[in-house]
Amino acid sequence: MKTDPESFIRANTALSAPPHVPEIRLHLADEAHDLWLKTEDELDALGLPPPFWAFAWAGGQGLARHILDNPDLVAGKTVLDFACGSGLVAIAAIRAGAATVMASDIDPWSAAATRLNADANGVDFDFRHTDLVGTDHGWEVVLAGDVFYDRAMAALIRPWFEGLARRGAAVLVGDPGRAYCPRDDMELLATYMVPVTRALEDSDIKRTSVFRVTG
Repeated sequence: MKTDPESFIRANTALSAPPHVPEIRLHLADEAHDLWLKTEDELDALGLPPPFWAFAWAGGQGLARHILDNPDLVAGKTVLDFACGSGLVAIAAIRAGAATVMASDIDPWSAAATRLNADANGVDFDFRHTDLVGTDHGWEVVLAGDVFYDRAMAALIRPWFEGLARRGAAVLVGDPGRAYCPRDDMELLATYMVPVTRALEDSDIKRTSVFRVTG
C-alpha cells in the first residue's frame, strides 16, 4: 500500500522550533520518533528516500537566522530556496519580506514537508519538484543551506551558482564546515554557533558560516 506523505510526516514528526531559529516551527523528527531509528532498507520498503526534510540541518539554520536578522537581503525581492528540504529557509525569506519565494527540491517528500511547514507558519510560496541546476528564472536572491555535502554535488552546483552571481543574483550559502564547500572562493558574511543533534553531526554545536558566492 502506498504511503501517504502528509499522513506519514504527521505521524512520525512533531512540530517544534529549531534551536537557532525559535520563531519558526517545523515538523521534525527526534529520538522519540521511529523515523529516527529506521535503516535505509526500512525506509526503502516504505518508498521513502532518506528523510533530509525531517531535520533542521545546521547550514539551513544558520542561513535562516542570517536572513531573519538581515531582512534587507531579501525584502521585496524574488528568491529561490534551492534544495529546500523542510522549507526552513524559504519560510525565513517570506518572514523577512521577500516579494516571492520559489522553494525547490528533487525529493518528492520534501514537497509534502514544505507544504505542512508553510501552513504551520502561516506563509505561502511556490514549490517546484524539479532539478533547477543550470536554469535561471531571474531570481534576485538564491539561498542554499548545506548543499556542499559531497564532491559530485559541489562540482554540479558551483559553476551554476557562480554564473548566477555573475549575472547579478545574490547567491547566499549556509555551510557548517562541509569538506567540499569552496569557502576560500566566497565572501564570508557571518558565522554562527548552531546547536545540533549529536546523532546526526557527531557534535552538539556546529560552527556554521554564511557566504556570498562571487562570480
